[in-house]
Amino acid sequence: MKRPFATLGISFLILFSSCSDQKQATKTFIQENIDNATAQYTLQTNKIEESGKILNPRTINADGSIHYIPVDDWCSGFFPGSIWLIYKLTDNTKWLPLAEKYTEALDSVQYLTWHHDVGFMIGTSYLNGYRFIHKKGYKDVIIQAAKSLSTRFRPKAGVIQSWDANKGWQAERGWKCPVIIDNMMNLELLFEASKLSGDSTFYHIAVSHANKTLVNHFRANNSCYHVVDYDPETGKVLKKQTAQGYSDESSWARGQAWALYGYTMCYRYTKDKRYLHQAEKVYDFIFKNPNLPKDLIPYWDYDAPHIPNEPRDASAASCTASALYELSTYESNAKYLKTADRIMENLASPVYRAKVGTNGYFILMHSVGSLPHHTEIDVPLNYADYYFLEALMRKKEIETIH
Repeated sequence: MKRPFATLGISFLILFSSCSDQKQATKTFIQENIDNATAQYTLQTNKIEESGKILNPRTINADGSIHYIPVDDWCSGFFPGSIWLIYKLTDNTKWLPLAEKYTEALDSVQYLTWHHDVGFMIGTSYLNGYRFIHKKGYKDVIIQAAKSLSTRFRPKAGVIQSWDANKGWQAERGWKCPVIIDNMMNLELLFEASKLSGDSTFYHIAVSHANKTLVNHFRANNSCYHVVDYDPETGKVLKKQTAQGYSDESSWARGQAWALYGYTMCYRYTKDKRYLHQAEKVYDFIFKNPNLPKDLIPYWDYDAPHIPNEPRDASAASCTASALYELSTYESNAKYLKTADRIMENLASPVYRAKVGTNGYFILMHSVGSLPHHTEIDVPLNYADYYFLEALMRKKEIETIH
């Protein structure tokens, strides 16, 4: 005679055991990656502290030495930002004075007005610091940085101009008001400054920029252009091109990651469903793309001519993973969480994650800065590490809630 209740009980125990094993594996994965990052950044910060200087590592040089950058480099916020994330992930106060020291070395950035990346620079450093320890002085820096970024808003076009168009290779392209998809990432600074100051001007600038980008930056297949050039006096779109992608009509991998992350973040602040739907559309473009490798770490451009013999871009993958963890909290569809987990598992493999003590003490290998400019090809990049750590933090928070 069958005993259905006994059978049901055994099935429940098997299921419970399986879930417990999975939770333990996830916990182990998170902790192991925290330990790895802590080991690498301990070596990194020890080297800097021993120099007696305040240095800011961005990547490695051709000879393997660490490439340090000045305060006004667009990547200067990512290293202190990574220290803040390690502090948050470990809850170890040893990292706090280091995070403050490297962050406060960027004090002058709040007044920078000659490019749009002040959002990256202050958002990853001061904004994380304010979120984690609510240091009073950081609030004023965030608001001032938002004021500086707002000086680049062109009201008639409704966008924030990314680069000045009267110098260097930008001038050679004949642009008037170039806007790059990367600029979506800087809107977080404006949204936060609006909350902190009560000044809705920042909010409205951010929304205007997001709306114009939504209309003008995307193709019918939901991929995005890198650069859209506007007439600042009429708002007319003059050109749709690229600076760091393979061609004007190709899909630069990190640009797609910026778009996915940017519109997910914009939904956080506005709850505008158009932004959420755009993030979902970008997801579909990326993960249904026939040129996306099986391990989900993209080639530097989805249309690069020599695939599969093209460099991968771990920075695009880590940014995408971080965005997807946030997106998974807004949508009940489990695919966003599962995809983020797969990306992180592959980034944490020996193929992409460096052994402790190697790789200039950066966590991830195999990123690409700008292949058309012949710079930073198949190297570590500080922003690849930053978004990997942010994704790890978001994964940890999701697991804690569940």
